[in-house]
Formats: sequence, C-alpha cells, structure tokens
Amino acid sequence: MKPDMFKQPVSILVGLGFPVKVCSVMDAYRHLSEWPASLRDTAHSVALKACGAALRGEIEAETARGLFAAFAEKHDLLAPEIDAIAASRLRRDRDPHVR
Repeated sequence: MKPDMFKQPVSILVGLGFPVKVCSVMDAYRHLSEWPASLRDTAHSVALKACGAALRGEIEAETARGLFAAFAEKHDLLAPEIDAIAASRLRRDRDPHVR
C-alpha cells in the first residue's frame, strides 16, 4: 500500500450530493484545494496543512485522514454509510408499522 493511502476511505458528498470515496492524502488535498476561498475556515486550514505534511512524510496519512474527516463532518460533507441505509430499509421492509 502506498504511504499516502488511507486504511479506510472517507466518503463525502460532492456536486449535487454525489458520494465520492477519498482514498488517499492526495485525494483529500485535491478536494481541500478546490474548496471555495470564501468558505475556508480554521478546519479547512488545519486539514490542508495536515495533508501537506503527510505528503511530505512529516505525519502519518491516518492523522491527515482524521483531520480531513473532521473538516468534512463540520461542513456536512460526510456521505451516509451505505450499510446504515441498507439496514434502515431492511427494517422498514420487515416492519409493517414503519412507513
């Protein structure tokens, strides 16, 4: 596995709500670099700096992943877990009282 690859991808929503898996520090860095300047805040700055440091080998990729995930969560970008959606639908299909 490449040193900048995440052990588990971070699924975020982009565009009109399409889920995208961010699998590496470089992917996260790219998304952060494209974030509109007017919306950049401290969480963005910290995540971007962490991704840069991870790309230079100064910190672990998983540290950058955690900060990118925190940024995504703060900005409501995290995609819902597919397993949770499937389980919810399965319960609804089995329970006649749930609509």
